[in-house]
Amino acid sequence: METQGKVITCRAAVAWGAGEALVMEDVKVDPPQRLEVRLRILFTSICHTDLSAWKGENEAQQAYPRILGHEAAGIVESVGEGVEDMKAGDHVLPIFTGECGDCRVCKRDGANLCERFRVDPMKKVMVGDGKTRFFTSKDNKPIYHFLNTSTFSEYTVVDSACVVKVDPRFPLEKMSLLSCGVSTGVGAAWNVADIQPGSTVAIFGLGAVGLAVAEGARAKGASKIIGIDVNPAKFPLGRKVGISEFINPKESDKTVHERVMEITEGGVEYSFECAGRIEALREAFLSTNSGVGVTVLLGVHASPQLLPIHPMELFQGRSITASVFGGFKPKTQLPLLFTQCLQGQLNLDLFISHQLPFSDINEAMQLLHQGKALRCLLRL
Repeated sequence: METQGKVITCRAAVAWGAGEALVMEDVKVDPPQRLEVRLRILFTSICHTDLSAWKGENEAQQAYPRILGHEAAGIVESVGEGVEDMKAGDHVLPIFTGECGDCRVCKRDGANLCERFRVDPMKKVMVGDGKTRFFTSKDNKPIYHFLNTSTFSEYTVVDSACVVKVDPRFPLEKMSLLSCGVSTGVGAAWNVADIQPGSTVAIFGLGAVGLAVAEGARAKGASKIIGIDVNPAKFPLGRKVGISEFINPKESDKTVHERVMEITEGGVEYSFECAGRIEALREAFLSTNSGVGVTVLLGVHASPQLLPIHPMELFQGRSITASVFGGFKPKTQLPLLFTQCLQGQLNLDLFISHQLPFSDINEAMQLLHQGKALRCLLRL
C-alpha cells in the first residue's frame, strides 16, 4: 500500500480537556514500530469508560491532548517488524487489554490480565519505546494514547498483542461490539460466574454491559433473570434478552435486595453489578443466596470509596469477584465467540441503538451520558 512506512494525516476527535467537546481535526499518525500494527478504523462506538475519561472523573487519567476510544473494528493498514500473525488488509478488532502469550498470566487458564499489555487507564504512550504515535498536524505536538487503542481516529497504532483477527465473513459493524461491552457482559456470565442452567440471576444496571450479561445468562439457560435500573425506558429491551422481572429502586418502599429475596424466595445464585455505584454493589451482594451466592463486579467505580462489605459477611456463603473483559483471553478465545455470534447464539443487533457519522461524535457522547443510548455506532 502507498501509505506503508509513511506518516498518515487523518481526522481524529481529540480531547483537549476534561468535559470539553471533542475537536474534530487533522492529526499525524506515525508508522507502526516493532510488534505494532497501524489500523484503519471503520467503526467505533462509545463506552462508559470513554465517557468517564472524557469527563475527567479520575485525575490520574487526565493527559491532554488525547485520543480516546476503545470499542471498534477496522482493517490492518500496515504492520511493524516482527508481526507475523496478521497482514495488511486483515479485518481486526483492537482490544483494550492484550495477550502476549508468553507471560505467566497468559499461560494460565482462567486468567486474562497479561502482565505486559493488560488494561491500564493511566497509559498514554506505546509499550515499545514509551513514545506516542499521534501528533498535531499544525505544530507537530504529541497527542497521547488511551487504553491501548485510541479508536476515535481514522487511523491508530496498536500493539499487535492488542489486535485480534476477524473472519472477513463477519460484519465488522457488529463485531465492533465484541471489542468491549458485549464481550465484557457475556463473558462475565459465561467465564467468570459460570452460570448454570436453571439458576437465578439479578443484574444491577441495564446499560449495554448489563444487557449483555442478561443475553449471556439467557443463552446459558437461567430460569429467572431480574433487571434493576432507575430508568424504566430500558425495560422493554431487557425483555428481549430474557429479563422477566424488573425493579425500579425509585418506585419501591423496600430495598432492592428485599424485593429480590421475595421474588426468588431466598436470593439469586448470581448477581452482577454493572452500574458503577457503591450502593448498587452492596445491594447486589445482599441479593444473593446465603450459601451459594456469587456477586460479579463489572461497573467502573471512579469514587474513592472502599468495598462496602464486612469480612465476616463472606463467612455466610456469599462470595464476590470482579471481571475484566469478561475473563476472555482476547487473541485465544474471542475467535470462538465470533463464531458463536455468527451461528446466532447471541443477538448483537439489539445493542446498536443509534448509527451516526464520525463527525457527530459529541452528539453520541451526550446520548450515552443522558442514558438515551446503548451503543452509538460511529462510521468513519
